[in-house]
Amino acid sequence: MKKYKFYGWENADVSPIHDEYKAIKDPRELYDILTGIWCEYTCAPRLRDQWSMENQTLGQCSVTAFLAQDIFGGTVKGILRPGGNYHCYNVIGDCVFDLTSEQFGDEILIYGDDPRQLREIHFEKEEKRQRYEYLKEKLTACLSRNDSDQY
Repeated sequence: MKKYKFYGWENADVSPIHDEYKAIKDPRELYDILTGIWCEYTCAPRLRDQWSMENQTLGQCSVTAFLAQDIFGGTVKGILRPGGNYHCYNVIGDCVFDLTSEQFGDEILIYGDDPRQLREIHFEKEEKRQRYEYLKEKLTACLSRNDSDQY
């Protein structure tokens, strides 16, 4: 099995809850696809000047976590960070994974009884909603290309 660097990859064995995403086997495969989609535009504006191909997950947490929730269900939770922002990750039953944890390098985040994050609150910021929609649109396009390649 390929090794990943994101938190919880070893036990990220959940399947899509909607047929629309049935081509994505699990969060590891979603991560693989997203590495071809994440970009400066999908990064939080306050972090864009630091975003790079070497740190693709920087500033991608909320839009990625809500997209993963669309695909796999569950809850988005948030770790309170210095400065008052929340770092978002996914919880589905006993499965906890954070597709964007690599952005913190060697820093160890503590995942636990963190507050639930609601897309209605996060998407009050128009730019964040637009970044999420862009990421989702690019994922859908990628899945469509892969489907047509199979036939």
